[in-house]
Amino acid sequence: MTSVMDQMGEALWIMVLGMVLVYAFLGILILGLKLIANRYAPKAEDNEKRPETSVASAQSKGLDPRLVAAITSAIQQYRAQEGRS
Repeated sequence: MTSVMDQMGEALWIMVLGMVLVYAFLGILILGLKLIANRYAPKAEDNEKRPETSVASAQSKGLDPRLVAAITSAIQQYRAQEGRS
């Protein structure tokens, strides 16, 4: 027959072992995510190049400023009628 102190010791050991395993798993998970993020994250050089291409493509499409102004005016009038501004 085991004493209560032996059972408490085993319970404490199991609790410590469980906590160590959980923290080890979380540490490995975080390390893996950081490695994946560093490997596949977009580089700063890529971010600097993207706006230039999007601006260039928007300019090549040539949005008519009068059309944009008309749409903006229509939205403002609609919001004024609905009570939103």
